[in-house]
Amino acid sequence: MRAGELMTAFPVTVTSQATVAEAFDLMRDMDIRHLPVVDGGALVGMLSDRDLAYLNVGALLTDQGADAVRRELAIPVIKVMRPDIICVEPETDVTEVIELLLEHKIGAVPVIRPGTQAVVGIVSYIDVLRAVQETLADDEESG
Repeated sequence: MRAGELMTAFPVTVTSQATVAEAFDLMRDMDIRHLPVVDGGALVGMLSDRDLAYLNVGALLTDQGADAVRRELAIPVIKVMRPDIICVEPETDVTEVIELLLEHKIGAVPVIRPGTQAVVGIVSYIDVLRAVQETLADDEESG
């Protein structure tokens, strides 16, 4: 099985100048944990819910007030995203995808068009688990 067969095509993305608030709202509204960050159609970073976990709204409100929270939420995602992107191409074998997820302790990898940085999909650990579940169900039915 290849990444292209497993991926979620046309994933939700943000630009590097989107605010933390915009990214947070998008992730919450779409019920997703990972956002590829793109500029001019090219992948420039990855933002995860873990990257946004630094924002401790309760502590900020208590210690510094609402203005501090507003300032943090207005920060562009380029300041909190991970620029060291681990990505794959559609033809990457799923075993390599799994190795990358495990080795780097990440929850998803963007899938890029070969020879470019254009995002065509994303493979998360959930996608991998769904594929394993389907394979196991097929094995039970045929066995």
